[in-house]
Amino acid sequence: MNDVRRRTVLAAAGGTAIAGKAAMARAQAPPAPTSDAPRPGPESGPYETRIRALMARMTIDEKLGQLQQFAWTGDTGPGGGQTAAAEKAARRGRLGSVLNIYGARTTNTLQRMAVEKSRLGIPLIFGLDVIHGMWTTFPIPLGQAAAFDPAVAEWDAEVSAREARSNGVHWAFSPMMDVTHEPRWGRIAEGDGEDPYLAAALAAAKTRGYQGDDLRSRHRLAACAKHMIAYGGVEGGRDYNTVDVSEARLRNFYLPPFRAALDAGVATVMASFNTVSGVPAHGYRHALTEILKEEWAFRGFVVSDYNGVQEMIVHGYAADRSDAARLAFNAGIDMEMASTTINEYGKRLLRSGQITTDRLDDAVARILRLKFRLGLFEHPYADEDTAIAGPTKASRAAAREAAGRTMVLLKNEKSTLPLDRSGSIAVVGPFADSTDLRGSWAGTWADAFRPVTVLDAVKDAAPKASVSHVEGVDASGRSTRGIARAASAARATDVTVVVVGEAATLSGEASVRSDLGLPGRQERLITAIADTGAPFVVVLLSGRPLTMGGWLDRTPAVLQAWHPGIEGGNAIADVLFGTVNPGGKLPVTFPRTVGQIPIYYNHENTGRPYDRANHYTSKYLDLAHGPQFPFGHGLSYTTFDIGEPRLSVSRVRAEALRKGDTVEVAVAVRNTGRRKGDEVVQLYIRDPVASIVQPVRRLSGFRRVSLGAGKTTTVRFRLSAEELGFWTQDPHGRFLLQKGEIRVFAGNSSLAKRGRTLTIT
Repeated sequence: MNDVRRRTVLAAAGGTAIAGKAAMARAQAPPAPTSDAPRPGPESGPYETRIRALMARMTIDEKLGQLQQFAWTGDTGPGGGQTAAAEKAARRGRLGSVLNIYGARTTNTLQRMAVEKSRLGIPLIFGLDVIHGMWTTFPIPLGQAAAFDPAVAEWDAEVSAREARSNGVHWAFSPMMDVTHEPRWGRIAEGDGEDPYLAAALAAAKTRGYQGDDLRSRHRLAACAKHMIAYGGVEGGRDYNTVDVSEARLRNFYLPPFRAALDAGVATVMASFNTVSGVPAHGYRHALTEILKEEWAFRGFVVSDYNGVQEMIVHGYAADRSDAARLAFNAGIDMEMASTTINEYGKRLLRSGQITTDRLDDAVARILRLKFRLGLFEHPYADEDTAIAGPTKASRAAAREAAGRTMVLLKNEKSTLPLDRSGSIAVVGPFADSTDLRGSWAGTWADAFRPVTVLDAVKDAAPKASVSHVEGVDASGRSTRGIARAASAARATDVTVVVVGEAATLSGEASVRSDLGLPGRQERLITAIADTGAPFVVVLLSGRPLTMGGWLDRTPAVLQAWHPGIEGGNAIADVLFGTVNPGGKLPVTFPRTVGQIPIYYNHENTGRPYDRANHYTSKYLDLAHGPQFPFGHGLSYTTFDIGEPRLSVSRVRAEALRKGDTVEVAVAVRNTGRRKGDEVVQLYIRDPVASIVQPVRRLSGFRRVSLGAGKTTTVRFRLSAEELGFWTQDPHGRFLLQKGEIRVFAGNSSLAKRGRTLTIT
């Protein structure tokens, strides 16, 4: 996407335009090195005098009320809505926030109860699960990660913020940045895949998109970095499950995206449902206070997840609700979502000395600080006359272009794609004429806006072609009655587009799968089409990596389209017919079978790594070695040559790196094909000898570039101490940069072979 086009579409969509090449470089750049320097203390903020004055007037009950968040009529967890309780508490000035509420008129009605009826008139914060769009749904976050373009995530957040804020929403429970090696886990759809470097870049971009430079703007939302911490490591991929993690793994793998979001100014953080090495995350003081608030000097507030405080009793960590309140509050939870333990037992805990007044005042100040930053004391109400009521032509264009950038061409034998717009085309499969394209966490509020189906988009893109449609099998794949008709349609047409995958309800929260194959008998549909011998392509819709089994070998071309959002059908057609040349890459490894899981590119070596000639090495007896598709994989309708990385120096002193010096890596890339296209140049490092065993590869830079046929450019990266070092097992946080050789690789996937050696002295 060129700079002019990006600025034009963003401006038309109502968001703040990304201003030129400098901002584009910022959006595409990896996360900036972080500093250990302390952040400004609370006393230096612009609202602290007003906060202290307001708190001096507050009673204990009013302070405890600020720590409470109730759910409106929507139900996102056990217990349902708390509408009546929210209205009563708002009038009494004993409520801080409400979630699941939206609509300018509705939010204004409740806000007036708090502002005009309560003693102190403190406004409420309204939160909503705006994960990948409000009215205008963009691709799921995992799909956005496949763009390898942080500007796509920023773009989604800007459009989302404008739509949501106009409807009275102040706070999005996003970005979700749980790095994971578990494709069975349904919430992989909501995150950015398996790599902490990529996730960090996207977390920062999405935070910038939601928040902009001024939260008082009527077009911005407070962001929420979630879930802290290690939620993506749940055993067996089962949601809410156990995580056992070392300090080094915590700091090198799970924490970097959170630090990147904080450096981007994220306003809030949400705790996770899982245990962390035996302690529920809602009671894990090491992460929520020692790292987040003390080491990183985070000035925002930490919100629990839905009923997460109360669930520490079920975990077997808290004895009762009072004990849960004490443990969570002292661990660092500032606001409690849905359950009411802190609000109910706070006064008793204060009297007994189990929580302190200082801790209470700290939590209240953090919440009030965000309300001031949002401008709610001056402008508590949404403008009902200017509320955005649905997707616009411009926002749909933005979603369509974003979705096109997320598509990953997995396979394309004999240039099967792109398709010819003439002749006859059969569009078959359970999702061929389905509107189930928005994905998980799209929100019931967007149900009124019908996504464009693949069938409709194909007809629109190829108006001169004869287009037929047969479902073949239903989405669950149980019925096979239509397979014969689909095969007949394939024989009668020039090419068949088979649209298969998993329904949106099969991914997302509490949607864990033990089998990652196509549901039901969808594979039988593909096999029947292949048996005809007629040309066909497969479009794969999913919220996670799927295993492909034998059908992959018989399929000429496969396009991974994820759950692409409201304009998904059009975006798929854009790629199928070549209007868009696919440039997406896999942000997660695709396994051959479930039995390989966990399989990921940034694994540690073993003492006996795989060797085909040696039986006594790490492998499976009944499976080919390696993934079906590696991290970073993705094809194009053109071809590229990525040169060997060139280093600005071959040797660098460790002390110089610690003081801020960097090593420049230059990589030449040339479009060797006949058409314009996008390539993602990926930079990986390997530290072969270290005091803590390092991954065989670590992504340390990426850049998506667009090149015309025959054109060449040079992509430049900078390696700093942050990329070249690692965190140790020290619970107080020790970052180590060791002397020795570092291998630097460049290519178009995690299998990049061209490399140079950098020596740290």
